[in-house]
Amino acid sequence: MFSRIHWRACGLTLLGSGILAFGLFNIHAFSGITEGGVLGMTLLLYHWFHISPSISGFIMNFSCYFLGWKVLGKGFIVYSAIAGGGFSIFYTIFEHIGPFWPHLADYPLIASILGAIFVGVGVGISVRAGGAPGGDDALAMSLSKLSGCSIQWIYFISDIVVLLLSLSYIPLHHLVFSLLTVILSGQIIGLMQKNIKKTYSSAAVRSSRSVFMG
Repeated sequence: MFSRIHWRACGLTLLGSGILAFGLFNIHAFSGITEGGVLGMTLLLYHWFHISPSISGFIMNFSCYFLGWKVLGKGFIVYSAIAGGGFSIFYTIFEHIGPFWPHLADYPLIASILGAIFVGVGVGISVRAGGAPGGDDALAMSLSKLSGCSIQWIYFISDIVVLLLSLSYIPLHHLVFSLLTVILSGQIIGLMQKNIKKTYSSAAVRSSRSVFMG
């Protein structure tokens, strides 16, 4: 059943998940930078409607992954499971190690740029290998496939919509650096999609529809 899974792509997916987990723990968690996408929407729903993020997050992530399965095939689910599981493991490891830059909140501009680099590179590697570490990524990959629009613009539109809605309860000056982060990270992901040379990971993306099928 797994004959068409590219193990190098699995390794790249884990590498991307590790980079993403490092950035989210060491930068986002200590700098106060918020997010767009599914995470930002769960916080918005909790504030206005008191819906627990554990419920809204599960529903939205499940819906995004289901769409990804329908659009991108069974291989997408396999690589996404590796990406998501790898992220959880790496994040737990970094929690036990402790923060590298605990005072990064004092430098929000640096935190925004570094956060964008780690998120953009980490997600970019995983997405190019064919997996989505989070529901946002599954949604972006699916909509990019369906619409033919570059993936960075899918990220841009979805993040901007959520951040603009978040202005209903978060002051503008608190969202400026978050806006910078999500814009830069989305562009980095798009650039990686275009410019990285073809590897087994890109072959995995092309063959994701046919995994388990022949």
